[in-house]
Amino acid sequence: MVTKKRIGVLAGGLSAEREVSLRSGKAVFNALKNKGYDVVLLDVKDNISEVLKSYNIEVAFLTLHGGWGENGGIQGLLEVMNIPYTGSKILASALAMDKEASKKMFLYHGLMVPEFCVLRKNIFYFDNFKEEEFFSILKTHISFSLPWVVKPATEGSSIGVTIVKEPSHIIDSLKTAYQYGDRVIVERYIKGKEIQIGILGDTILGGVEVRPSREFYSYEAKYTPGLTEYILPPAIDKTLYEKIKLVGLKAHQALGCAGASRIDLILDDRNEIYVLEVNTIPGMTETSLLPKIANLYGLDFASLVEEILKLAIA
Repeated sequence: MVTKKRIGVLAGGLSAEREVSLRSGKAVFNALKNKGYDVVLLDVKDNISEVLKSYNIEVAFLTLHGGWGENGGIQGLLEVMNIPYTGSKILASALAMDKEASKKMFLYHGLMVPEFCVLRKNIFYFDNFKEEEFFSILKTHISFSLPWVVKPATEGSSIGVTIVKEPSHIIDSLKTAYQYGDRVIVERYIKGKEIQIGILGDTILGGVEVRPSREFYSYEAKYTPGLTEYILPPAIDKTLYEKIKLVGLKAHQALGCAGASRIDLILDDRNEIYVLEVNTIPGMTETSLLPKIANLYGLDFASLVEEILKLAIA
């Protein structure tokens, strides 16, 4: 047993990823309960500091996807309360959640990212211009060719993400993305193999290739069983696979991440490796990728949970 302290599994929250978070939290809670830990499952709301005190939580296991559960907010609260917690610290969490900031960090560390631009709602918004003015200004911001991936700057689980193949479709895509924040990332769509790398501490667990039946690895494809094929390990050359794993680790380290993370990458037809994002609180549901990768490494779900907990205690 890693600890005899009371563990609070923090799940739910108020973000668009609330339902997935609850599923992750329940799975982690069950694993720890079955291992004999003193554990409580907490559905996080605005009064979380009072709840943590009332349950005498001594260690927090975070399964809060998105929002202030993943952007450094809850991490800051736990630091103030002097409660150890799983995963990355405040700054790394904030950087990973902010796609604009993380892309700039990746570039600084010599990692490749798709060409991108940031469209801010207060300056660049379709309602501020006539349509022809809008498209004229759009051309001054986006210098790369179609198709484009349009996504909120601070959401996860592919929420609010669309692929634009015709310029006329950009307005609807922006409307969707702006529902989740005032900054939108538009990046060049790269066709290739979607590969995810799992990291635990500074150990590379391995990777998985995802082949969604939908156009891309959308929210629906991620959390609906049967909509995505998972190839473990990825169906690529071994030397290239080792290179991709090292890129994943470098992305994890570039942001200063700790605990478990999952790095999303694209391998194009020229074998160029692009970093898309780092997930500091990866999903822990029955269809989640990190548990699949860990199982290939030799860690079953309960063992993975214990290893994550061990890093928090350390």
